[in-house]
Amino acid sequence: MKEMKKGLEGVVALDTKISYIDGIQGILKYRGINIEDLADLSYDAVSYLLITGKMPDEAELSEYSRMLVANRGINGKLIEVLKHFEFGVEALDGLRTAISCTAHFDEENNQHTPEANKNKAIKLVAEFPTIVAALHRASYGDEPIKPMDNLSHGANFLYMLSGKIPTDLEAEAMEKDLILSAEHELNPSTFSLRIASSTLSDMYSAVICGLCTLKGPLHGGARKGVMDMLDEIGSIENARDYALGKLERKEKIMGFGHRVYKTLDPRARIYKDVARRLAEENGDTSWFDMAEELEHILYHEFVEIKGKPIYPNVDFYSAVVYKYLDIPAELATSIFAMGRVSGWIAHCMEQYSDNRVIRPRAHTV
Repeated sequence: MKEMKKGLEGVVALDTKISYIDGIQGILKYRGINIEDLADLSYDAVSYLLITGKMPDEAELSEYSRMLVANRGINGKLIEVLKHFEFGVEALDGLRTAISCTAHFDEENNQHTPEANKNKAIKLVAEFPTIVAALHRASYGDEPIKPMDNLSHGANFLYMLSGKIPTDLEAEAMEKDLILSAEHELNPSTFSLRIASSTLSDMYSAVICGLCTLKGPLHGGARKGVMDMLDEIGSIENARDYALGKLERKEKIMGFGHRVYKTLDPRARIYKDVARRLAEENGDTSWFDMAEELEHILYHEFVEIKGKPIYPNVDFYSAVVYKYLDIPAELATSIFAMGRVSGWIAHCMEQYSDNRVIRPRAHTV
């Protein structure tokens, strides 16, 4: 009988050139480049890198950004559809349906040529922020705000969300968030997308598989869980009792621990720095202070006392960043998807390029 690994933990399913993780040393690379170096670039540059496999030169980046800007607008029929969604629920439900509708408006949807897939990739990366912002505004009965051509990918999203031009730091924070969310090897949503791609289903269908998987609270939904947790704690004075109570009841504390990382998630370091800077610019460090206090308490409990390598993951300080950007918790998972779509597209194209249908076996018990 072959050994069965529950949750496929430690199982190597395929080869990839897209990203690399060392969970012991806390290293994450996209296409061989450390995440710490990529975080200082634009999202457009990192998206181009992931999808094409190479860092763009100045002319290539300019053309790629031009194409993204040209495709930021969404079909008027889709806007009308958004107005009829059931609101008051996780926004990713709406995003999933909106992407399915978008496929109907793309004449190349069922074409699988490299050129058609390149065009679909541009549309998906460009339209995701517009759809998420429009969904949010529709939930309040407001008309969508048209994208601005002269704003970066992240800054434009914040503008479409609120109608206000973000500060330089807010724009930088949103760009970094999208970059840090863009790719992470065979996480559950990417693996589900690669399974769909392996059947030679179209790119929209594959991305929808990714969205459905991302929604779960043990994956992309964890970010919303951290935001809800911070609201529940309420103040730094309540952090210790909250954390110790959770531990005593053996309940999961959102934003801590990772299947792969046995040290601090390298993305968490970057998010923490951004969260601190936003807190200082905002003139109110309460959210940051509460999160840092919780981190200190749990480091003592997990690492120092029990010797367990449980540290803040990508969701913990990203939730604090969202608090300072006034992003509603129900949008957290959809914004995660806005960044991740470039990585998903890269994996979809990699699967197409050297395909064998993914079809494992089950052990009958």
